[in-house]
Amino acid sequence: MRVESSDVLLSIRNALEIEHAALGAFIERLDDSIATAVSMLHACKGRIVVVGVGKSGLVGRKIAATFASTGTPATFVHASEAIHGDLGFIGKGDIALLLSHSGETSEICSVVPHLKALGLPIVAMTGQPGSFLGRSADAVIDTSVEREADPMNLAPTASTTVMLAAGDGIACALMRVGDFGKEEYSKLHPGGSLGQKLMCSVSDLMHTGDDMPVCHQGSILRDAIVVMTAKRLGSILVVDESNALIGILTDGDLRRALQKSDQPLDLAVHDLMTCSPKSAEPDWLAVDALRLMEDNLITMLPIVGQRREPVGALHMHDLVSAGIK
Repeated sequence: MRVESSDVLLSIRNALEIEHAALGAFIERLDDSIATAVSMLHACKGRIVVVGVGKSGLVGRKIAATFASTGTPATFVHASEAIHGDLGFIGKGDIALLLSHSGETSEICSVVPHLKALGLPIVAMTGQPGSFLGRSADAVIDTSVEREADPMNLAPTASTTVMLAAGDGIACALMRVGDFGKEEYSKLHPGGSLGQKLMCSVSDLMHTGDDMPVCHQGSILRDAIVVMTAKRLGSILVVDESNALIGILTDGDLRRALQKSDQPLDLAVHDLMTCSPKSAEPDWLAVDALRLMEDNLITMLPIVGQRREPVGALHMHDLVSAGIK
């Protein structure tokens, strides 16, 4: 049987519109109850133990993984396995986050008394706040939906979408209250390309030694052009007698000098340079150097030491080639 493209698109649009509406409704009913849940999770001295079964369990695995990768210690325990030994994963100071759309799932309900006996606070994520799970929890996150996205209103679709989004929102809130930034993120992702980019420092990419384009303030433009051409970075760093950076001469400065003077090659570099240029230090993260360069429309950034002496030069092409963006 031939599948009509229009029917496929209509079905997909309908499903996505239902899920979009469900997310919108969830956003509208956000209140202090979810803030209470986040406060409880943030106060946890141990780990967040995410418990679920079925499709909610799959969502729970992802939520636990997101928590762990964004600085909040967490693990997932399948509800069925929990009452057959996996409660041993749970320790003093942990908190339980239980997921169940109905709030009456037998496996979830069976776990609750054991968690209470262990003294764990319980946060529930359920579509039925008045259910057994909802009544048993110390904090409830209402993930109810008007209907599922499938044609029969049976398959966990809109409900799991809201649960997943709620977990992402909570993870983001925990990052904010926990002051979890790029450096912390990179430490937890050392093997990934994103982590490598975030950990990359200016010293890893900058040009040093003989590769740096440098001239003294007493130089004339003729000499500066020779250095600028040889180093091929489009700019030249200008230093004083103590080798401290005092300015930068760019190819733009060079073009303007050629237009304004009949004898530009004999002009003093000191009179043409941009004074007190923006600079960075070798231990800066490359992403921070990139932000500085983008904000100030800089192509080459001087890298200086403690006495403002040039120790490197960072070109925008170096960042692009390293995948920093």
